Amino acid sequence: MQGKRLIHLLFGIAFLTASFSAYASDPKKGALTPQDRKTEVSAYVKHHNLDTHDFGLFSYTGADGAHHQIGFPLPVILWADGLHVFSSGALHHGESVVASGDKYFALDTHSYKIYETDASGVLNYDADHHVTNVAPLDFSITKSVFMIMLVSVMLFMIFMGLAKSYAKNQSLPSGVGRFFEPIVLYIRDDIAIPNIGPEKYQRYMPYLLTVFFFIWFLNLFGLTPLGINVTGNIAITTALAVITFLITNFTGTKDYWKHIFDPLGHAMPWVAKLPIYIILVPIEVLGIFIKPFSLLIRLYANMQAGHIVLGSLIGLIYVFQNWLGGTLAFGLSFAISLIELLVALLQAYIFTMLSALYFGFASETHDHAVEHDGEVQHL
Repeated sequence: MQGKRLIHLLFGIAFLTASFSAYASDPKKGALTPQDRKTEVSAYVKHHNLDTHDFGLFSYTGADGAHHQIGFPLPVILWADGLHVFSSGALHHGESVVASGDKYFALDTHSYKIYETDASGVLNYDADHHVTNVAPLDFSITKSVFMIMLVSVMLFMIFMGLAKSYAKNQSLPSGVGRFFEPIVLYIRDDIAIPNIGPEKYQRYMPYLLTVFFFIWFLNLFGLTPLGINVTGNIAITTALAVITFLITNFTGTKDYWKHIFDPLGHAMPWVAKLPIYIILVPIEVLGIFIKPFSLLIRLYANMQAGHIVLGSLIGLIYVFQNWLGGTLAFGLSFAISLIELLVALLQAYIFTMLSALYFGFASETHDHAVEHDGEVQHL
């Protein structure tokens, strides 16, 4: 298993390196200065991390100097005074204007967003080079959405098979289930139960398992040279954090909400507590939103930064264009790739662990005891 992963990793690095080598092999690119090559690498890394309306496998520059992209189109679904559906292939990577009904749409190749335009495809820019054209509501199946669907189907098939193997043999799963069973047990025994408690952890287990494997698989796909940086998209991490936020607060007990709005309880009279609460309660309320925000920003920042660093290191092979610099850049890229494999798992673990911790805070109940006639009664 480890040998196969290493082979896949080496293939991925060589595959992405070939994309940069395509530029270096073009005689027209040979006259570029190192600064020009740095600019090209920066643009390539930025494009590699963007969400696009087509699924690009790889690109190369032909002998005629033309830039070619190999991949397949995805459906574009827009709402602009009505529904507009067409293939992203009609945009030709921003080179063509698409007429749909009485509307015209063009792709901005800098932001990879679609805007309304005229028949000539004119896009207007402000002083900061932001497009000022009207942007329709975009419900397209982008590259990230496609990968989310693919990973969802993959997880469904894997765990349906795991469930069926358990139904046949209650003691030991078969096939790929033998690899995933220890991970499932670890999430249950070392994440869910210690943080939520043995009485209430079961109702949170479906979400914890789903979010762990979902993030982990997407992170692993993000390490391929296909540019599938799904968890490096802040919209995706925000959606995951919002789900954790909703589950936390909708399953919160009376004690959870009482701790937020009355953190001192009966420790002192209200007259004495009021000055403290003016400061303390707003902090507790802000904490409700800060916790999911920390989840989304941590996952987004770590995955985006990792992809930028790895892409930049691979790009140095093209910038240096010599054996010494290229070899060092390749060695660093390989080392960072190994670290990114650990980060991919670690970020899934951290998101799941913190979600379980927040669920534990929300579902916790306190044992309120009062003394009556010399006896302690638990309420």
